[in-house]
Amino acid sequence: MTVVGTFGLSVRDQALEADVQAGLAAVEEGLLEATKSEVPFITEAAQHLVRAGGKRFRPLLVTLAAQFGDPYAPGIVPSAVVVELTHLATLYHDDVMDEADVRRGVPSANTRWGNSVAVLTGDFLFARASHILADLGPDAVRIQAEAFERLVTGQILETAGPADGRDPVDHYLDVLGGKTGSLIAVACRFGAMMSGADETVVDVLTQYGERLGVAFQLADDVLDIASDTHESGKTPGTDLREGIPTLPVLRLRERAERLGLPEDQALVELLASDLTDDDRLAEAVARLRVHPALEHARRDTVRYAQDARSALAPLPECEAKAALLELCDAVVHRAG
Repeated sequence: MTVVGTFGLSVRDQALEADVQAGLAAVEEGLLEATKSEVPFITEAAQHLVRAGGKRFRPLLVTLAAQFGDPYAPGIVPSAVVVELTHLATLYHDDVMDEADVRRGVPSANTRWGNSVAVLTGDFLFARASHILADLGPDAVRIQAEAFERLVTGQILETAGPADGRDPVDHYLDVLGGKTGSLIAVACRFGAMMSGADETVVDVLTQYGERLGVAFQLADDVLDIASDTHESGKTPGTDLREGIPTLPVLRLRERAERLGLPEDQALVELLASDLTDDDRLAEAVARLRVHPALEHARRDTVRYAQDARSALAPLPECEAKAALLELCDAVVHRAG
């Protein structure tokens, strides 16, 4: 058994391990090449998060999905680079919107160079992803465009909030399907599609990616509260400070409305207050860490990971399927 990548996937088959390692190494080279510019400052800014590392979760999924066809097909590595560049670009933009100070354990681009440079660097990465995508054919362009539309729509819906009468939790889960699930689904779809896998296999892996993506983001919601900076790579309580109603907060509000307990209502009021104050934020994080709402959010994470696992049932038993199943467990483990 060998641990592959920073996500901690255990691979038991030597041939699969070699393919995954080689694929991820090629993606890393592709990312560095795609973020080079004739302008040294642009290269520095564009490679800021590439060199900071990351789980490379999406390229890993491309590589594993490709095992259901020809894992050496020429479009696999470029498509993985496209997906990761798109993801990185959204991080630059997210950090501006969230006014984040830290990303992947290093100062965020907006902290280091300002909001304008961070936004434009994200745009630069989108442009480079589109350039690579153009060589992968019109179907790939369309799939990526549709996913990107869903991603942006999810972000807008998160900002707008639920419509009157809409359950906030249902709304939020729809937001995550767009914001996170869409791109992770594309990672699985590209891997299978570029490898020439059967269309039914492509569909199964796409569904798996969508569900796993939601579980992955729910785990991030829990980590925002439950972990320290060293574990998560960003400042704890970042979402709380920005007033983003992640699932633990929504579960807290739901419980406070249902039970009417004074301690729940007091925590809701604290979370609604000005959390730009470091002491108040620390208190909010500490109180939410021991609240039942956080455990409820963990159970939601487990449920979506189990849904992802179930989606794989039609696939034949093989080492790649075992690895994808293990990723479901790894996502749950991240959430504690």
